[in-house]
Amino acid sequence: MRSAASAAAIGLALVLLGCGGHAPEEEEAPMAAAGSLVLSSPAFADGQSIPAAYTCDGPGRSPPLSWSGAPPGTQSFVLIMDDPDAPRGTWDHWLVWNLHGSALADGTDGGGVSGTNSWDKTGYGGPCPPSGTHRYVFRLLALDTQLDLPGSTRKAALLAATKGHVLAEARLVGRYSRG
Repeated sequence: MRSAASAAAIGLALVLLGCGGHAPEEEEAPMAAAGSLVLSSPAFADGQSIPAAYTCDGPGRSPPLSWSGAPPGTQSFVLIMDDPDAPRGTWDHWLVWNLHGSALADGTDGGGVSGTNSWDKTGYGGPCPPSGTHRYVFRLLALDTQLDLPGSTRKAALLAATKGHVLAEARLVGRYSRG
């Protein structure tokens, strides 16, 4: 009986401590904070079609976006929109950083700094898939700092500058097909 009790105690200790040797709550706290940031758009729901007004088949202005649940310590936000279904690999449509507040109005960059997209232009480039339905992923990063980067910055350098500063991330996915 004593060995069964000892085995149960050891099993309970392993469950409480996890394999890493510390309480699971310590690992999960950042995950909980990351899950609280929410990104949405009044123009389309997550997983739904992006209206033509925000594509190459319309005026091509950026969609309105809003977010909530920024964790304590947030100093700025980064927004990245890309197309992982592009034929030649992920296509970057929009990079904006040093955003403040909790929304971007229709057709604006919210006063943030716009980076260089895959068209070698700064600012928003709307969905324009050559064929089929593509997914457009909007990623919002809450940072504990502001970024000192020029407008010529591309996504790889932007993401490198965010390393160690991301407090939370939210995603919104829109879809679009032409014709």
